[in-house]
Amino acid sequence: MSTVNPLPLWQPDPQRIAQAQITRFQAWAAAHHGAPAEGGYPALHRWSVDHLESFWQAVTEWFDVRFGTPYARVLGDRTMPGAQWFPGATVNYAEHALRAAATRADEPALLQVDETHEPRPVTWSELRRQVGSLAAELRALGVRPGDRVSGYLPNIPEAVVALLATAAVGAVWTSCAPDFGARSVLDRFQQVEPVVLFTVDGYRYGGKEHDRGDVVAELRRELPTLRAVVHIPLLGSAAPEGTLAWSDLTSADVEPVFEQVPFDHPLWVLYSSGTTGLPKAIVQSQGGILVEHLKQLGLHCDLGPGDRFFWYTSTGWMMWNFLVSGLLTGTTIVLYDGSPGYPDTGAQWRIAERTGATLFGTSAAYVMACRKAGVHPARDHDVSRIRCVATTGSPLPPDGFRWLHDEVGDDLWIASVSGGTDVCSCFAGAVPTLPVHIGELQAPCLGTDLRSWDPEGRPLVDEVGELVVTNPMPSMPLHFWNDPDGSRYHDSYFAVYPGVWRHGDWITLTSRGSVIIHGRSDSTLNRQGVRMGSADIYEAVERLPEIRESLVIGVEQPDGGYWMPLFVQLAPGAVLDDALLDRIKRTIREQLSPRHVPDEVIAVPGVPHTLTGKRIEVPVKRLLQGTPLEKAVNPGSVDDLGLLRFYEELARKRA
Repeated sequence: MSTVNPLPLWQPDPQRIAQAQITRFQAWAAAHHGAPAEGGYPALHRWSVDHLESFWQAVTEWFDVRFGTPYARVLGDRTMPGAQWFPGATVNYAEHALRAAATRADEPALLQVDETHEPRPVTWSELRRQVGSLAAELRALGVRPGDRVSGYLPNIPEAVVALLATAAVGAVWTSCAPDFGARSVLDRFQQVEPVVLFTVDGYRYGGKEHDRGDVVAELRRELPTLRAVVHIPLLGSAAPEGTLAWSDLTSADVEPVFEQVPFDHPLWVLYSSGTTGLPKAIVQSQGGILVEHLKQLGLHCDLGPGDRFFWYTSTGWMMWNFLVSGLLTGTTIVLYDGSPGYPDTGAQWRIAERTGATLFGTSAAYVMACRKAGVHPARDHDVSRIRCVATTGSPLPPDGFRWLHDEVGDDLWIASVSGGTDVCSCFAGAVPTLPVHIGELQAPCLGTDLRSWDPEGRPLVDEVGELVVTNPMPSMPLHFWNDPDGSRYHDSYFAVYPGVWRHGDWITLTSRGSVIIHGRSDSTLNRQGVRMGSADIYEAVERLPEIRESLVIGVEQPDGGYWMPLFVQLAPGAVLDDALLDRIKRTIREQLSPRHVPDEVIAVPGVPHTLTGKRIEVPVKRLLQGTPLEKAVNPGSVDDLGLLRFYEELARKRA
């Protein structure tokens, strides 16, 4: 892929640059911590990774992080894995998330939206009161620091209250969305042995009600460590026998008590997609998430008290945790519970209009679906308050950038961001003071020593390489649950380049400092030594109106050969005839590389995804190499297991 993209699609004007919090932070850090006063973002970034301790100390002071006890130093041992951040310090995440209640008691902290698209506010004072009441009740139930508290909940205010009350107590939060089946939830929760389960009776999606009573009953049977189950009647059903009513636990007017826990005390457990085995249970710390998210949301996303922050997500995806952290900056967060495309594809733009969203976060797939469906946000909705549209989940194709620019606003900051559940943050993405180039992420994030390396560990510029991080980040996992010797954690990130985080993505760092993501390196297409990410193929092929979605796999053959099929899900009414076949191959040959023209193009009933919406490449590759379905994939991690049977049957026929 060419990195020659001379003219930016968007350039922030001088006023926006001057008013950005990151600009003010740089001037302050120059005066107080030796940061460079000149040179803009590139100079600030270089300083932030060359002087990690000064940078992270500056972040804690700029955002007025309250330490219950002071730290001995910023970074103790900096070895990865196992770096020690702010040893000696105590802190509480929930205390910081609720600070705005002191000055903006009657303003909305949360805006709850369902498929009616009518926002319902929860004020800062009400959020704080409910957290105080629930935290006291958790303590009364015997919940202590380090105990696990679980939520089988949609993206509703009760989930935010439960997370913050758990953090206030010093317990460890973990959640799954209610569209996860019982097996998927148990694969996650059984690993961490929760003592409390918050659950709904069901949820609404796509205009329908989905009862989850049977699933909840199975969870209660299969989680023997539970001491209490808290019932939230989203669909209005009565509390099952032996459960506690949410309203009873959140009705008191009690000041929250915030347990001061060590900086590296666990805050929550997130889970990898678990497509090829049990999901990894990733443990992140109260202090690490606090400072990382203050940096990310306050400096990179430029969020503050006047903002409204909407990201389409579910409680089973790290972006929900990231969204909740908007509260740390005093921002009003928008919680949407429902289908992203109900009653029509333009639904998310309607939500942004009705909530006055200033930062609108969504998936690249949603942007491309809007483009294909002929949605016109600026024509049909008032989207004038949106300053930034951010996308993640997969790389935003160049056509997605152009569509947002043309259909939402030509003075729109478009932030394609990339990170991972593993750090619950971004490695590269939004910078409010830098230009936006089509198809590119603006820059590596502050404090993130992001590099592109070749297989021998040599740095690359303007060439495709492995995404590595060569210095520790505060939100890197403390450990995985049930990984006593740390071997699974080490093997996941540090086995390829000792002491250096290898994430498993192909990236290009351009000579102007921007970043291009090419997809997962473990599903890389390698034809005659030329490597290409699958994302590049998808971006080219899915421009064709006949292609709804695609999946490309490179399969090493036992005889040393290499088979590269492209699977296409056709748009309604489209036919994979010779003319379309020729256009697909010509598109790849002309726009990407003649070597990466697929060996076969095969129409499929659909493309399988993880429960968080990512295309499943590696398990399909394993199926095509002859691995049985039950060994190639964890069934509970897939949105539609039936689709995988198509690929299993194809492998059987080829064999």
